[in-house]
Amino acid sequence: MSDQDDALPELSRTLGLVRVIEMDVEGRARLEYRAGHHMCHSGGVVQGGFVTGWIDAAMAHAAIAMGGPDIVPMSLELKVSFFAPARPGLVIAEGWVERRGRSTCFFEGRLLDATGRVLAKASSTLMLASRGRVEQASAAALPA
Repeated sequence: MSDQDDALPELSRTLGLVRVIEMDVEGRARLEYRAGHHMCHSGGVVQGGFVTGWIDAAMAHAAIAMGGPDIVPMSLELKVSFFAPARPGLVIAEGWVERRGRSTCFFEGRLLDATGRVLAKASSTLMLASRGRVEQASAAALPA
């Protein structure tokens, strides 16, 4: 593990984040992940929760790029359609804003393999919450 890996949040390491390729203030993001064999079930197919997590993270990064670092994108709804199996190796997750509201936004995303083939697509309704309020609520919910 490199020093750069140590700087990644634990969730990003768990999901196999390699790098953030793009975060555009217009509400777009592209992230590169490495799917490992430890993420697979029978037949060398990546478990659907990882696929969902990668696309969800790309949509969240797009929301943060658009709304700034003081917002936390909270999923209100998430739908994923799987078109082809993801296999071990590099994949690209993309997310973009489809329609922006004041606090509720609609995002779409997709997962591509290294050749550019679409493996899955998703749509999500996200609430853009204040980071301070989310952190306060989390602290209050945890036992002392």
